[in-house]
Amino acid sequence: MISKIELTDLKFYAYHGVLPQETEVGNHFIVNITITAPLEKAIAGDELADTINYASVYQIIEKEMGIPSRLLEHVAGRILHSIKRTFPRITELIVKVSKLNPPFGGDLYSASVILQEFYPD
Repeated sequence: MISKIELTDLKFYAYHGVLPQETEVGNHFIVNITITAPLEKAIAGDELADTINYASVYQIIEKEMGIPSRLLEHVAGRILHSIKRTFPRITELIVKVSKLNPPFGGDLYSASVILQEFYPD
């Protein structure tokens, strides 16, 4: 069985970007996470200790989003590494960080960085 946990469209106001206005004024960001982990014990036993606590995952993301960075790649990497460090039984992790309406003159909804990492046994 493959089991996944998704946290979808987590909204943050943060100060990531290269331009001075991005670090002063800030912008809206959306984070999406997909976690693959063996969750058979949680399925059978109904115990929080046997799963990935997504409230804790949210707190990790919130903390990392609160640290200003120039690059979305850097933010996404910090989120990825912090989640994996906290939950070592994760076998695959996908982190997507999107900046809404990035300030470079184009008409687009968002610019995103997606990191996907596999952790073989």
